[in-house]
Amino acid sequence: MLRLLNIEFHKLRYSKSAKILITTYFILITFISLIASIEFNIGEIQGRVADMGIFNFPYIWHFNSYIAATLKIFLAIVIVSMMSNEYTNRTIKQNLIDGLSKREFVLSKFLTVISFAVLSTIFLFIVSMILGLSFSDYTEISIIFSDLEYLLGYFVKLVGFFSFCLFLGILVKRSAFALGFLFVWWIFEGIVRGIIAFSQARGYDVSENIVQFFPLESMSILVKEPFSRLSIIQSAADQLGSEFSKDYGIHWYQLLIVCVWTAIFIYLTYFVLKKRDL
Repeated sequence: MLRLLNIEFHKLRYSKSAKILITTYFILITFISLIASIEFNIGEIQGRVADMGIFNFPYIWHFNSYIAATLKIFLAIVIVSMMSNEYTNRTIKQNLIDGLSKREFVLSKFLTVISFAVLSTIFLFIVSMILGLSFSDYTEISIIFSDLEYLLGYFVKLVGFFSFCLFLGILVKRSAFALGFLFVWWIFEGIVRGIIAFSQARGYDVSENIVQFFPLESMSILVKEPFSRLSIIQSAADQLGSEFSKDYGIHWYQLLIVCVWTAIFIYLTYFVLKKRDL
């Protein structure tokens, strides 16, 4: 496995675009700390965003995981480009000539996906820990290390999403078209969600649970939006006479659905490569 990883990182080491995108991704995660310095002025209420409790333990694990997950497109571009470059530079054919099997080739790509997800999760943990210890009102050990399942959800979400990008990269061969297909698929899932919502509004018995089995939607709901969890939002909702009853938790079956999609995408990647004449 180390040999396969070494081959992939050697390719990335000499890709300027990949290094720029990877660096940008981690820099943007670091920039989450700048949110703390944002000041707001609402009537007579003045303060900083950090004072709203977004960096309080354990809420920070949810908030930072959600924000960092929205930036995953940068690494997705790296994954897709990594596959398209294999065809453009003919390195895939050379690797196979040099004795690398197609199974090992796909495994090397999947190990790269895992590595990106692991490094991202560790980096997010460090950034969140530093911000939490700096701004959180609660620093008890039991509170600090609660709700860490959001990091697990973040990790599984990245692995699933990158596996999807890996499959699209080998299926389409061109990074621009692969990213375009990803965007079209995202629109397709949105249209289906809209149709289901419209059908329910018209009184038809259509289960909205169907969309949770779609690949992108299953990844999206792993780490739901955290903003409505803020006490200031909850208080405003209570004053307006409305209540939030949203489930923010990460459930085992949601993780399982994404893991199944990950396995499907990796298998399809191998299947396409096995059947394709290189």
